[in-house]
Amino acid sequence: MQEDDLRQMIGRVQRGTLSRRGFVKRMAALGITAPMATQLLAITGVAPAAAQSVPAYRPTRRGGGGALKILYWQAATLLNPHFGSGTTNQDASRVFYEPLAGWATDGTLHPVLAAEIPSIENGGLAADGRSVTWKLRRGVKWHDGQDFSADDVVFNWEYAKNPAVAAVTSGSYRDVNVVKVDDHAVRVEFAQPTPFWADAFVAAVGGIIPKHLFKDYAGANARDAPTNLRPVGTSAYKFVSFAPGDNLRAELNTNYYENTKPYFDTLEIKGGGDAVSAARAVLQTGDFDYAWNMQVEDEILKRLETAGRGKVNIVDGGGIEFVQLNATDPNQEVDGERSSIKTEHPAFRDPAVRQAMALLIDRNALEQFIYGRGGPATANFLNNPPRFVSPNMRWEFSIQKANELLDRAGWARGRDGIRAKDGVRLKFVFQTSVNAPRQRTQAVYKQAAQRAGIDLELKSVTASVFFSSDVANPDTYTKLYADMQMYTTTMPQADPERFMNQYVSWEVSSKANNWQGRNIVRWRNEEYDRIFRESQGELDPVKRAALFIRMNDLVVGSNHIIPLVKRPTVSASLNTLHPVLSAWDGTTWLLSDWWRDA
Repeated sequence: MQEDDLRQMIGRVQRGTLSRRGFVKRMAALGITAPMATQLLAITGVAPAAAQSVPAYRPTRRGGGGALKILYWQAATLLNPHFGSGTTNQDASRVFYEPLAGWATDGTLHPVLAAEIPSIENGGLAADGRSVTWKLRRGVKWHDGQDFSADDVVFNWEYAKNPAVAAVTSGSYRDVNVVKVDDHAVRVEFAQPTPFWADAFVAAVGGIIPKHLFKDYAGANARDAPTNLRPVGTSAYKFVSFAPGDNLRAELNTNYYENTKPYFDTLEIKGGGDAVSAARAVLQTGDFDYAWNMQVEDEILKRLETAGRGKVNIVDGGGIEFVQLNATDPNQEVDGERSSIKTEHPAFRDPAVRQAMALLIDRNALEQFIYGRGGPATANFLNNPPRFVSPNMRWEFSIQKANELLDRAGWARGRDGIRAKDGVRLKFVFQTSVNAPRQRTQAVYKQAAQRAGIDLELKSVTASVFFSSDVANPDTYTKLYADMQMYTTTMPQADPERFMNQYVSWEVSSKANNWQGRNIVRWRNEEYDRIFRESQGELDPVKRAALFIRMNDLVVGSNHIIPLVKRPTVSASLNTLHPVLSAWDGTTWLLSDWWRDA
């Protein structure tokens, strides 16, 4: 579609001669999904409609719903959203801390602590794309009775962007300026026209913590704040108790600002165990209401569904199960730091080795025999929304080609069959979390690699340890003290900007930032950095999509990143439960609206 045609169509929506729904349908035919279509309308001044996929909330009074019991087989370890490096910590923090807005499943923004979603029409969005003004809900109180105000929002910006705090959310805050307009409004200012303004204070990175409890812990001592483990938020549920790596309990907030919410009197999130046991506890025995992240062979899930107690929820998003090949040397220590960016991986610095590793994993087998509905094979890291999906990447499984590549590159087999070159052996530690599909994937990979003269030492780390935010833990995935590792990364927004900042050079995970940087593989590329910065100011949707496609092709083409299967949000719930789910946001993003049939 030509730019003039697009502007004419948007003009028709503005004049009322074309409905928003009609506009979204026409954009979908061109590969622009609902999330991006609604963003286009917002940027050009068409007031956003309410999120269409947030179902009606039927209870007419607060409480009376008894206990809501949720299973997370990867347990949370802390309750501060700014330190939530893993999905479980983000979701647990979200039980108590709310953002200004969240993402509904159709990609529209849903107001939470915001009084409304900003638009040009309501004065929230600047016409030049350089600022957004958020109006805040009135009458909101923290769980301890203190008033919530714009001062809290400004404080969160100061807190997250402070390098001494080393917040995992820093990338969303350090390049913006936040100004208090009045007690119930803040303005976020950008250095340049910004197409994706709904980042700071939104969704997973947007949980607002109280200034009055964190102001004395807003520097190098941030990790010492007692409230990191005893949250005081604004949400529908108040903190009761927390055992890191085990159990989280909460109770109904009688002063919640929405009078008929929440429905449940108490909340329990039980952590630990494994995904199969969690699936059984919902689908077969009905002991729990909901189980998160059903990373279970699809054949097992289908069999458990036959019990008739519950169902499997599959919500499409941008999650991806993938392998990282460490760009640095995990066995060399520099200034007290392993996997330092001052080093190179002795084997993976050779493109032939990385290309061989990409050829040695059979993605079709992973989809067909392990993941099924929960894991379609893919060659791309960025898989959604469709407008951003690269048509250029292909995956191939060929042990023969891997052998030919390594032969040509001079990696010769030794007496034990393991290839080596210049004293460097192709023997790698391959780590992931304890989870049946992941261990099966490791085994598939190891068998193929062995036939190519590569030895994979398989390492499985308990999920609560692997995804922990504990800076003293050597086995966390953010440290990557192994040659290669595998896990799922989620896409917490209906736009790829934050998702793709995982490979910019300034996000490298290191000792200096307490291993909170999002670039865990430590891959760096000047062209990628330049294109990413260009995308941040590109308002033309077609040009911007092309920039993200190029970013995907650069990082996937390097073979430091090996995509395996797409990971839609797969969960299990009782037939009587009405959870409000979104693949663009966390499981607990709108926990206030969950209810159950009487």
